[in-house]
Amino acid sequence: MNDVIWLVKYTLKRTFRRKINFLLYFGTPLAAILLSLFAYEGSPAKDVRIGVVNEDHGRVADDAIRFLNNIDHLSVKSVKLSAVDDQITSQKVDGVLIFPQGFSESVQHGQPRLIQLVSLKGAEITMFIKSYLHEYIDHLATLGRLANGDRDLFWKMYERYQQAPFRLSVHSLSDKAKQKGVTYQTIGYLVMIMLMSAGNLTEIIIKEKEERTYSRLLTTPIQARTYVLSNIVVNLLMMAAQIIVTIVAMKNIFHIDPHIPMWQMALVLLLFSLSAIGLSLITVMFANSSASAGALQPLVTVPTCMLAGCFWPVELMPEFLQKAAYFIPQRWALDCLVKLQEGRSFGSLYWHLLILLAFALTFFLLAVYKFSRSQQSGQFI
Repeated sequence: MNDVIWLVKYTLKRTFRRKINFLLYFGTPLAAILLSLFAYEGSPAKDVRIGVVNEDHGRVADDAIRFLNNIDHLSVKSVKLSAVDDQITSQKVDGVLIFPQGFSESVQHGQPRLIQLVSLKGAEITMFIKSYLHEYIDHLATLGRLANGDRDLFWKMYERYQQAPFRLSVHSLSDKAKQKGVTYQTIGYLVMIMLMSAGNLTEIIIKEKEERTYSRLLTTPIQARTYVLSNIVVNLLMMAAQIIVTIVAMKNIFHIDPHIPMWQMALVLLLFSLSAIGLSLITVMFANSSASAGALQPLVTVPTCMLAGCFWPVELMPEFLQKAAYFIPQRWALDCLVKLQEGRSFGSLYWHLLILLAFALTFFLLAVYKFSRSQQSGQFI
């Protein structure tokens, strides 16, 4: 035990001999929080500019345009049909609505004619307009079908609909989605940082082998297994410190509410850290030099983090990639945190925790197997 403690102190002293490593190991988690905040900060809401071509000039069409004018963040201006292409291509408007001739009459009969929506900005604009306009027109078309061709009855119901006695009360709610999104993105970046940190710390084993430091240590009563165990302990201490720094900074400096008890988040990340250490040990054990280990680490870390959804929601990827993501531990750690944010109890996610432990155990067994083979052949690493 004393040998392990001495080696841990020795490795920490060697690591932080260069002061820049403080910034590397503890500054990058803070940078991850800032980057996540920047990504979710977004720009202030801008008005959607819509041009309207009214070829009908009936009351229903006029009222529909008036309805659009009353929608927040939507500005409406009249456009001539001949100027539609110019207005859109010059980006003077984000889209153009064309009310066809006879539109008002068709609504009275319960079969509204199609309103054409022209835009170059895709669903970002069109879905915003359709979500309001379709519901409004559908209500009017229902009145037309109920009137069954009786114009007087339609207009009577139309007047009562337009002057409805009920009013909508609007209250602002806190945006929890943004806080959860920032948390998810921060943890995604932290997972990658933990993998890179584990790789850098485990790479010390190869460097000391090349520098003959390892050989000199083995001339003392220190055994190879003790040396590797001390490196694992250093990794755990460093990643636990990174987790604490991240959680404390999120809560006390940036005032981010992850909507998860902090101890649950820390425990999930600590379980993942075991997988990160095991994976880094495998990489180092199979590398034959510090240069090859340094090149191999990012080739393993970055693609797997991308596949796991550390940089973007995994739902944006094709279905077969979403399924493939569950073959790597990062996905299970992130998925566990997402389910906790959704309100699942910690105990109900025992399967996620067991799988994270299974990943770690598998990686450690592979590393031990490679280590024992190396020892039998008279080599280490």
